Amino acid sequence: MLKIENYIDGELSSPASGKYLDNFDPAIGKVYSLIPDSDEKDVIDAVESAKRAFRDWSTRTPEDRHDVLIRISQLIERDLDSLAEAESIDNGKALKVAKSLDIPRASSNFKFYATAAMHFASESHQMVGQAINYTLRQPIGVVGCISPWNLPLYLFTWKIAPALAAGNCVVAKPTEITPMTAYLLSKLCIEAGLPKGVLNIVHGLGTRAGAAIVQHEDVKAISFTGGTKTGEWIAREAAPTFKKLSLELGGKNPNMIFADCDYEEMLETTVRSSFANQGQICLCGSRIFVEKAIYEKFKMDFAAMTSDMKIGDPLNADTDIGAIVSESHMEKILSYIDLAKEEGGEILTGGNRVKLQGRCENGYFVEPTIIENLAYDCRTNQEEIFGPVVSIMPFETEEEVLRYANSTRYGLSASVWTKDLSRAHRVAEKLESGIVWVNTWLLRDLRTPFGGVKDSGMGREGGFEALRFFTEEKNVCVKIGQ
Repeated sequence: MLKIENYIDGELSSPASGKYLDNFDPAIGKVYSLIPDSDEKDVIDAVESAKRAFRDWSTRTPEDRHDVLIRISQLIERDLDSLAEAESIDNGKALKVAKSLDIPRASSNFKFYATAAMHFASESHQMVGQAINYTLRQPIGVVGCISPWNLPLYLFTWKIAPALAAGNCVVAKPTEITPMTAYLLSKLCIEAGLPKGVLNIVHGLGTRAGAAIVQHEDVKAISFTGGTKTGEWIAREAAPTFKKLSLELGGKNPNMIFADCDYEEMLETTVRSSFANQGQICLCGSRIFVEKAIYEKFKMDFAAMTSDMKIGDPLNADTDIGAIVSESHMEKILSYIDLAKEEGGEILTGGNRVKLQGRCENGYFVEPTIIENLAYDCRTNQEEIFGPVVSIMPFETEEEVLRYANSTRYGLSASVWTKDLSRAHRVAEKLESGIVWVNTWLLRDLRTPFGGVKDSGMGREGGFEALRFFTEEKNVCVKIGQ
């Protein structure tokens, strides 16, 4: 059975403990590889390696760093098919999703930040007749990057690429639930000639390896994507040492549909924004609010399109809905469906675990589920489920739907569907959300800031925001001589 290895000081290595964790293929419900059960010793080795490498990497020109990162991007493109298959097996997502979304975006992340670092500019301020001030933006040192399981290589590289481009060295931990493509990336980094220690990948549990990264005194910044509870713990641990933090946490995103929308485009996109990657994307719209005039029509059409989605083996080309990432997460999703029923919800379609035949007979599959007749402030509509489960309810006025949309502790993203440009601007301004899409969903420009408000996190990723996070500003004031 394949044993995944850590990537420390430019080499693949076994965990110091010699212990491993089981890695499951969620489509078949069986262990198919082993993951290093790394601990503090592995993290200490990775940090020491990164500290040594920082002396050289931080002084290289942006052009030098660009060349290495571009090679990594090109190798990801070269291995698109094998990486996509590995992602599908490890995560349970449909292969076509990994091919069209996850792996291309991972390549784009390296490509974007390799180039962006060469255009990253500083400010200057003239004090007429007195002095000139200019700002230096310098790499922080060793930084920690901890990524989630839903978009494994996509979000792993989203953190690593800007950190490296800015001149830092990285100790990174992919989630233990989906570690495979991070392991494959470490091989590509070796092939690309990334200098030893610039990137170190330590596999293992968050409570052991992840905690050791957060608590290490020489790790000066943490970029984390994951659950809000873990984000709270990281914030408490990091506070006494004043580490820089970027936390992208949970979401309970509203989808607001007005009667004057482009109905067909809205309907097709709403199916995708509800159930893409089995609803396991932090940006999925899980609360759908529909203007009363079109509610009944939408309800029937939405349920019909959802029922037509094919649940099947993630490796099959025609599969729309793949496996849930783990058995425990599947049980969590099913428990929320039961809760919705207790709260008076009516299941329009779905609501059950699916038992497939053949290879995937023991896999973790759940039907895409639509629920109505729930109160906007019930637990089902307030707590993050992170699965193929959405609620729908009607509204009559802007004020009403904004009250519904803003009622949760989260504020990551929102979608607004309307042809009324004034309404679109008005509603977008009033939404408590870090991202608002108007008449679209998941249309991303990598130059724009990404992140949430309230319990959805702190800080922003994307564009120059990420490069600013991974650098420290220094003001230099030069007095003008007489």
